[in-house]
Amino acid sequence: MPGGGFSASVPPAGVEFEAKITPIVIVSCIMAATGGLMFGYDVGVSGGVTAMPHFLKKFFPVVYRRTQQGDDSNYCKYDNQGLQLFTSSLYLAGLTATFFASYTTRRLGRRLTMLIAGIFFIAGVAFNVAAQNLAMLIVGRILLGCGVGFANQLLGPENSTAHAVPLFLSEIAPTRIRGGLNILFQLNVTIGILFANLVNYGTSHIKSQWGWRISLGLAGIPAALLTVGSLLVTDTPNSLIERGRFEEGKAVLRKIRGTDKIEPEFLELVEASRIAKEVKHPFRNLLKRRNRPQLVIAVALQIFQQCTGINAIMFYAPVLFKTLGFGGSASLYSTVITGAVNVLSTLVSIYSVDKVGRRMLLLEAGIQMFLSQTVIAIILGIKVKDHSEDLHTGFAVLVVIMICTFISAFAWSWGPLGWLIPSETFPLETRSAGQSVTVCVNLLFTFVIAQAFLSMLCHFKFGIFLFFSGWVLIMSCFVFFLLPETKNVPIEEMTERVWKQHWLWKNFMVDDGFDDDEPKKNGHRNGFDPVSQL
Repeated sequence: MPGGGFSASVPPAGVEFEAKITPIVIVSCIMAATGGLMFGYDVGVSGGVTAMPHFLKKFFPVVYRRTQQGDDSNYCKYDNQGLQLFTSSLYLAGLTATFFASYTTRRLGRRLTMLIAGIFFIAGVAFNVAAQNLAMLIVGRILLGCGVGFANQLLGPENSTAHAVPLFLSEIAPTRIRGGLNILFQLNVTIGILFANLVNYGTSHIKSQWGWRISLGLAGIPAALLTVGSLLVTDTPNSLIERGRFEEGKAVLRKIRGTDKIEPEFLELVEASRIAKEVKHPFRNLLKRRNRPQLVIAVALQIFQQCTGINAIMFYAPVLFKTLGFGGSASLYSTVITGAVNVLSTLVSIYSVDKVGRRMLLLEAGIQMFLSQTVIAIILGIKVKDHSEDLHTGFAVLVVIMICTFISAFAWSWGPLGWLIPSETFPLETRSAGQSVTVCVNLLFTFVIAQAFLSMLCHFKFGIFLFFSGWVLIMSCFVFFLLPETKNVPIEEMTERVWKQHWLWKNFMVDDGFDDDEPKKNGHRNGFDPVSQL
């Protein structure tokens, strides 16, 4: 065993290790989750500035002329590939940066990876504020995307491999509150979006280029918080043990758990690390039969998360509201309302995720999102035509309410759980590779939706909401049949207590010593078994 001296037996599965909610856990998790604050601010601010006339006039004059002349269809005024590239380029850069972040996380640890993310964020903000042409603007977006790639890498043992923020949160939190603390990342995303919406509403009244420059420049605040936070937080015991620093890992574990009785958990982490180091090809191992359930679920959750349509709505909320006939100030004011709903609903998830469970939140939200999007499509199909807006005040209020209903459902379900579930299901030997794949798939489909949404809105018109509601129906069926419950299950015990108990995924667990009949004795306790229950 690397490092030597750890020969005691590993504690049996099913043991919940003693752990207190110590101040260092709370502070470390809050500071680590500021990566979400930066990400959320960018999501909110990019949509706001694309609706500002001075920004459009300087960088996208063709779109500006459309909005002023009113000759084009209401649904097509903002259909421009360059405008969409302004938003989507960040995610393409993040996708590329994810591969490098995987290396730094393994070699340098979670803290330094967060620091690198913060530096990229600050550089990107500087370019955006000083932008004089579209090229400078895109370079700034690319640098911000690199920051997103490094920050999200911390999402899983691999948000996204052994990568930075969600991974950091999963590893440092006690099992019984792991879900709630992990969702701090998503909460900070929603707070960042709300902050950006408020800033956009204020700067939209500045009748000069300073309006959009201030909006983009204030992204430096969460970027600075992430950078400073990376210097204050402690590295995780998992990260230290993986790099052979056993005594430091034990000291940190003792500190964050608030007890001296950490030997059983420490030994389990050491053993898990030893097994992980014996794996020479983690990405190849992801394709092995026993790792396919985790891979399928992680990839599916990222695709489904984007196919809810949430990012399309959050990226282009001001543009969308303008398309529906809202005035400039009214459209930005409406995004403030939806941003506030987003924050409050995420708080619901923090409270309920470790009580109600992951599956229940996802299924309830699926019904809520499906109905709200269907109602929106019906209203727009009847009231909003290509060259006329007949969306009276009553219907306008109803549309905002339905969008808030949709956003609230997403905020306590697919938003946080789309990151939480992958970060806690991969075994240690494939965790880094699995999180990398998770982040890459998420960024890839975020890029696709961001680059395509305004064009889809132009062609589908009100049908865009029916398109997304159809995906919500599909993903809800996926959750019902194929997603197991992971509430209150230690990460190290997922295989025995989750995968080997699921009606379908148990067939992929072919480890030595596994009795195929055992899950049948236990009954298909984890997930809905259509064979025996339909």
